[in-house]
Amino acid sequence: MKILMLTWEYPPRIVGGIARVVHDLSKRLIKDGHEVTVVTYREGNTPYYEDDKGVKVYRVDNYMIKANNFIEWIMQLNFNMVAKASEIITKEGKFDVIHAHDWLVANSAKTLKHAYKIPIISTIHATESGRNTGIHDETQRYINDTEWMLTYESTEVIVNSNFMKGHVQSLFGLPFDKINVVPNGINITNFNGIERDYEFRRQYALDNEKIILYMGRLVYEKGIQHLISAMPKILNGYNDAKLIIAGKGGMLDELKAQADRMGIGNKVYFTGYLNSKQVQKMYKCSDIAVFPSTYEPFGIVALEAMLAGIPTVVSDVGGLNEIVEHKVNGMKSYAGNSNSVADSILTLLYDHQLCSSIAKNAKTKVKQEYNWNKIAQDTHFVYQKAICQTMAEKQAKQIEQEQAQKTKKAKNTDSEITNLLAFKSKHAYA
Repeated sequence: MKILMLTWEYPPRIVGGIARVVHDLSKRLIKDGHEVTVVTYREGNTPYYEDDKGVKVYRVDNYMIKANNFIEWIMQLNFNMVAKASEIITKEGKFDVIHAHDWLVANSAKTLKHAYKIPIISTIHATESGRNTGIHDETQRYINDTEWMLTYESTEVIVNSNFMKGHVQSLFGLPFDKINVVPNGINITNFNGIERDYEFRRQYALDNEKIILYMGRLVYEKGIQHLISAMPKILNGYNDAKLIIAGKGGMLDELKAQADRMGIGNKVYFTGYLNSKQVQKMYKCSDIAVFPSTYEPFGIVALEAMLAGIPTVVSDVGGLNEIVEHKVNGMKSYAGNSNSVADSILTLLYDHQLCSSIAKNAKTKVKQEYNWNKIAQDTHFVYQKAICQTMAEKQAKQIEQEQAQKTKKAKNTDSEITNLLAFKSKHAYA
């Protein structure tokens, strides 16, 4: 199968979770014998074309014209993605499916679909309404409407959790059977050969301190502010604890100010951006991982922590709520409730046997349910559904046209017979 992936991020450009999903899914599909081409945005000095171990990666610049805003910038990017994809199709032939990742590539996917009669499968990784707990301004409304348009134009839609299936169905009014739940996955060999590096660990905490880790973007819906608010209660119950916040985002200054204002600046450390090797080491050096999101369609970072063997605390929302079973393979807390977050963390700090048990169960679950072998097969099945449905619709349309032509021909024949009989009758009378 020839597959075209449209995405605005692909390694080494990583903005959120889409880059890793597209990268890992593409690599697995290649191993299964498919041909995958990615068209994405070129950032920095990355090459315009790269053979990424079998995945053909084409990167496009944006126009030299400076966009007035982000929406215009995205639209310009889509124009260039259409041009590049059309060039590839002219040279190498048509693709079987287009896999579009989020609203950012909606217009290029729609254009290519209608120009070349290729079905779209879209993955909705998150929604604007979910991120912002509603639509509050015209920019958000535009993004929301573009998300709807992408799902409308798609033959099949993929979401990564049952929570997202319900959310997308109610938000956009899609037929329920058009939405397919295929969870995100993780490379189960990510932490093979990675051991705790004590020299690395000492850059962030003392040997006697337990590291409580948050890994991810520093944005409001990730709930980091509630984790910081939980620290006084945690420190009161277990003084030898240190909160490490790894990642970058727009809330960095606000979160630092919050920690300082609460008088716990010395117990909260912001690492900034970490590369992939540092991320692996940081997971292995940590004692507890916490993901206190208020909105989370899936939560791939929780899988990473669980695979690394770290007892993990999540909030009871979205995909996180489906991944973790309380006190079996992780701990849950009430979303937005810092007191609940503190209680779950303290439970783990006090109970080493529970930590060991849930860490073991978590690693087993991740390896069995969230490996890319299974996920790539499920995704390929959705591709097949889309192709079969497109062919069926094409055949139905062809039959309809043939029937219309037969009806028209029959009407013409009836008209000719009527005219002939009228002519004979007239002349017979004469």
